[in-house]
Amino acid sequence: MDRSRLNLRVGGRVARLPIVLWLTLVWVLVWNRITLANAIYGFVLGLTLLLAFPFPVVDPGVRFHPVGLVRFGARFALDLARSVLPLAWQAVGSNKPGRANSVIAVTLRTRSDAVLVLTAVALSAVPGTLVLDIRRATGTLFLHALGAADDATADLARRQVLDLEARVVRAIGTPADLRALTREENP
Repeated sequence: MDRSRLNLRVGGRVARLPIVLWLTLVWVLVWNRITLANAIYGFVLGLTLLLAFPFPVVDPGVRFHPVGLVRFGARFALDLARSVLPLAWQAVGSNKPGRANSVIAVTLRTRSDAVLVLTAVALSAVPGTLVLDIRRATGTLFLHALGAADDATADLARRQVLDLEARVVRAIGTPADLRALTREENP
């Protein structure tokens, strides 16, 4: 869709129509009366405000990829289902002490804040892992992983985090995120 059609030009200034409509709705809701006069006045007021005080263009750095979103959601649901039973068994199923756990560091391949946050949230939502710290400057996640008793299981946990990052990038990543991911996967 051509986004320039969603702009209103008055003189040398530009106001984005969706924001004007949002301000109009807020105006009408503030007055608690839905009337044509309130809507017109709110539209004129919103347009005037945006022309006098233009908003900067903000790009949240997220691009939605429907197929990637579906894959991410399906795999996330599977990860949730698969993690519950072993965790429950570890918690109540045996009298033996639980397996050793580890705190591991995983440096993500992308530097996108959105990818970093969604990866951290998805990791913490699945039982068995918990993000303890995030280093935004390096894109590093520090997480507590249940059952990561030796180097081999810690490496497996790191690979699983990087696989999750790849699914997140394929769901919401920008072209730069996709390039960074591809560069790491195919050196």
